[in-house]
Amino acid sequence: MSILSDADLILQVQAGSLDALGVLYDRHRQLVFRTVLAITGDSDVASDLLQDVYLRLYRFIDRVDTSRPLEPWLYRMSTNLAYTWMKRNKKWMHPLEDMAEWLGSSGKNTPHDLVERQDELDQIQEALSALSLSQRVVVVLYYLNDLSLQEISEILEIPVGTVKSRLHYGRQALKKKLGVRGLADSDKFPDFNYEGT
Repeated sequence: MSILSDADLILQVQAGSLDALGVLYDRHRQLVFRTVLAITGDSDVASDLLQDVYLRLYRFIDRVDTSRPLEPWLYRMSTNLAYTWMKRNKKWMHPLEDMAEWLGSSGKNTPHDLVERQDELDQIQEALSALSLSQRVVVVLYYLNDLSLQEISEILEIPVGTVKSRLHYGRQALKKKLGVRGLADSDKFPDFNYEGT
C-alpha cells in the first residue's frame, strides 16, 4: 500500500473523506501541538487549539491549494490561533512538562539529574516567556520547528528582514536572561546562528 501525499489526502477530504482528514491529523499533529504549546505555554490550550486547527482545515478545505505544501498553512493557522488566544487571554507561559520532549533528553535519568534538567527547562521556559509575543513566535518557528527565515516570512506574512530582526533581538534577550542564570554556555544552550539561512 502506497503512502498518499498531503495533496491526495486533501483532495479526498474535499470529496468528503473524514478518514483522509484523520491521516492528515496523525501526520501533522505533533508540529501543530508543539508550535501552539511553545507559544501559549499551556498544554490544555494547545490540545484545544490543535483541534481548532483541524476543524478549520476541514471547514476551509476547498480553499487549500493542493499545489503547495500543507505544513506552511498549518503553521500559519497554528500561530494565528495561538496569537489570538494569547492576546485575548493576556496569558504568559506556565511550566511546560512537554518542553523536555522538544529539547531532547540528556540521557541521564538519576533523580538528581532529572531535577537539574527540570530546573534548566524551567529557566528556558521563563526566558521564552519574557520575550515579546512577536519575538517568541519567530523563535519557536525557527529553533523548535527548524523553519527557514523565508518560510517564517511566508507563514507570518512579514518581510524576511523583520523575521531576522525579531530573531536577533529574541536571541539576545534569551542569552541575556539565561546568562544571568548561568545557562548560556554552549553545551546547554545552542549558539544560535541564523546567518546564511
